[in-house]
Amino acid sequence: MVYYLYGPGRANEHVNPRIVAGWRHPAELEPALRPDGGRDFRNLIGLLNQPLAAVADHGYREPVWHCAVRAAREDRVLDDDEWAQVAYEIMNRTGLARDGDDDGVRWVAVRHADDHIHIVATLARQDGTKPKTWNDFYRVREACQAVERRFGLRVTAPGDRTAARRPTRSETEQARRRRWAETPRAALRRHVVTAAAGAGSEKEFFRRLEAAGVLVRQRISQRNHGEVTGYSVALPGHLNRQGEPVWFGGGKLAADLTLPKLRARWGSGNESGDQNRRANGISAEERREIWDQAAAAAGRAAEHINASADPSAAADLAGATSDLLHVAADLLKDRRLRDAAEAFDRAAREPYARIPLATPTGLGLRRTVRRLAKSGAAPSGGVFIANVASLVSAVAELRMLQGRAAQAAAARAAARCLSGASIAVQPTAKLAAVDFPGRFTPPSGPLPRHSGRSAAPSAPSPSQRRHR
Repeated sequence: MVYYLYGPGRANEHVNPRIVAGWRHPAELEPALRPDGGRDFRNLIGLLNQPLAAVADHGYREPVWHCAVRAAREDRVLDDDEWAQVAYEIMNRTGLARDGDDDGVRWVAVRHADDHIHIVATLARQDGTKPKTWNDFYRVREACQAVERRFGLRVTAPGDRTAARRPTRSETEQARRRRWAETPRAALRRHVVTAAAGAGSEKEFFRRLEAAGVLVRQRISQRNHGEVTGYSVALPGHLNRQGEPVWFGGGKLAADLTLPKLRARWGSGNESGDQNRRANGISAEERREIWDQAAAAAGRAAEHINASADPSAAADLAGATSDLLHVAADLLKDRRLRDAAEAFDRAAREPYARIPLATPTGLGLRRTVRRLAKSGAAPSGGVFIANVASLVSAVAELRMLQGRAAQAAAARAAARCLSGASIAVQPTAKLAAVDFPGRFTPPSGPLPRHSGRSAAPSAPSPSQRRHR
């Protein structure tokens, strides 16, 4: 890790690498220059490794803790002293090296660019004990927010587990190499959310996933025979080196997509998903009526949010709005509507994957969404999109009243997508199928770029921050 931080980088992007903070004064830790112009890292690496010898076999199997902290593009350039304060705040809040604790872990913060630093620590305290890293990701998030306020940087959202799991670097690079429009994780999350929105029961949920061409594997309890305790999904053409499907559990897609969370949603007053099972037998007139009902339900939901004096009383409507967007996008095959559904994704979630209390308006909207999912596409005019756009805007205001900036920003982004949405009608009652019977062929669209740049300063993803 130290060699990489002081090296040229993948494209010579590392400029003037230097230690700006550490468990000792940076001048004592900076690697000395050799006569040939290179760096002598032996002293620094030896000092970092010393506590590991005392912990021996009782320490972590992967004992290097790495956290990259980056400022936003629009933020001013912090000087070395300010970046040092960022590093000290993170190490203090995580408890790895608290202020005044001389026995904490040994660590350094290396800066080799204007907009970010890397914090590297060895996970062994100097008193010979093993440090705790539990929930360190959330403590890093809190430290970043404190630094944002101190230095006037762009304010970012708290770590409340409302964000979906982001694709890993390897997933993004694989999608780019294979010219996939999106990563398998993103495609699977969309299919799971859409299936859950159109289903009223567990049985119907799995049936809809299979109808969409998604591979489904149920996890059976080892204690209670026949009890399903979880599930995982995969795309037919996404295989590992052994030629086996790459499976993602619901919790690996988003915190609210685990089977217990979905069961809680289905059990919050919804009627059985086995009712109104007709799909192919719906007439064109009935189909238009269902879409008109959906437009009216969206309008009533927006009015309910705007008129509610208690923001928490309308919280379940955010989740129902997400269901409506995903089902409509799946049926109408409109790209901008799908973009709105994906942008709205985070706005629908409650902190820490809590399931909000059900309200009559929310339950009514979800029942309408399930009927919509069984109906197929139909002409709906501009009233449907207009009412959905009003509902999305109302959710944005709701999230702002609740003090949830990230969710409000997600809803506003969805509203911008809907402002230019147009519906290309495909009058069919069949469920949308995925076009990859033999291999993964994602829907068309731009490939999301992996820039490695996030909000300022940003907490690292679990795949980036943890132990080597």
